Formats: sequence, C-alpha cells, structure tokens
Amino acid sequence: MKPLQHTIKATIRPGEESGYVAECHEIAVVTQGATVDEVLANLQEAVALHLEGEDLTALGLALNPAVVVTMELEPAYA
Repeated sequence: MKPLQHTIKATIRPGEESGYVAECHEIAVVTQGATVDEVLANLQEAVALHLEGEDLTALGLALNPAVVVTMELEPAYA
C-alpha cells in the first residue's frame, strides 16, 4: 500500500490578465484572487470545501493534510 501524503502541493502564478491563480497538483482545485493574500485565502477555502465529506485515505491523503505553496514570479531586471 502506498503511504499517505501529508501535504497537498499548490502553485500560485500571475493570472493571464490580472491577479493570481492557484492550482493544486494532487486534487482538482483551481482558484484565483486579485492579490496574493486573496488567492491564498481562496485556496484555503477551496481546498477545505473540496475535501469536506471526502474519504481522505481514498484520495491518498493523511488526515489534516497541509497545503504547501510554491509561487512563480516573473524575473525583475534592473
């Protein structure tokens, strides 16, 4: 049996037109926000709603998994 994951990985990147987009890798969650703080809050809420009532072990997740976020930034040149 495969060990259960204790983390859900997500990436935040700039949106195509404005704001930010967050996307999880292990579960089907995508959300957006105008600011980094807003997209983080939306991500936390979306993950909680997605997992509500689900059998986490059937999804390969341990109880109360943490969300680990990586952020993509455009390089800034002087």
